[in-house]
Amino acid sequence: MANPGYGKRSAPDQHRRSAHDFAHLPPREAAIAAYVDRLPDGADISVKTLAKQLPYGQCALRTALNNLQRAGHLRRGREHLADSGSRRWITRSWWSRTARDDDWWAAFTRGAVPEPEQPPDRARPSRSRAHILLAALGRTAPVLSLSQADCAALAPLLTEWFARGASDEYAVQALTSGLPFPVHHPAALLRKRLTDKLPPPEPVLPAARPPLRILECAKCGAPGRPEALPGGICGACRGERAPGCHNTPLSPSEVRSRVAEIRGAMNARRERTPA
Repeated sequence: MANPGYGKRSAPDQHRRSAHDFAHLPPREAAIAAYVDRLPDGADISVKTLAKQLPYGQCALRTALNNLQRAGHLRRGREHLADSGSRRWITRSWWSRTARDDDWWAAFTRGAVPEPEQPPDRARPSRSRAHILLAALGRTAPVLSLSQADCAALAPLLTEWFARGASDEYAVQALTSGLPFPVHHPAALLRKRLTDKLPPPEPVLPAARPPLRILECAKCGAPGRPEALPGGICGACRGERAPGCHNTPLSPSEVRSRVAEIRGAMNARRERTPA
């Protein structure tokens, strides 16, 4: 944005934005005009600032702005702040999407053309993420400046990109890289790229497997699968026989004594074994 008093100021009674607003201009002037037209009021449209944003040098931009002034889209001058009670004059850059002849601009400077009344504040309709990105493409590549109708028509195609995991940076790079010269129909070009370069759908990852778990008996600590440990107790501790076994099951105390005997026998064997 420019310092107060030096930014873009829209002229009144302009036609609605369309895809053919600057069709009568040469390609360079048309691209610059489309970029300036989409800037908000108060934006800095000086040659140095535009040279930082557009792929043109300061000399080319100065020539183009002069051509836009001759075509009736731009007028630069000063405006007196009469309501402030001071003698200050403010530099203005008036912009009109609709081309005006010299008589209209002369009437405008005399105040014969009334300023439009400010409409009451209304909530702006929310725009989708795809619509906002498409509307801003003209800042990255001026030849891809789109009208509001074009953005609304192409937004569903770009929304499908986002549904497939594409980021804003990826979409801008895919839509603006390797542009042909000249670009006659930016909306048609973007429609083809949005269709041909549609990223593949994100792969459906298999569901994560549940972790394997092995529980232990709450009494003897013997490991076993959960289904073999109803109530957290193994079959031996519950007094159940093993399949095919007809012997009377041992009690827990007998199991512990048998284990102690086996360990003692193993220790004795190690002591008798020569080193």
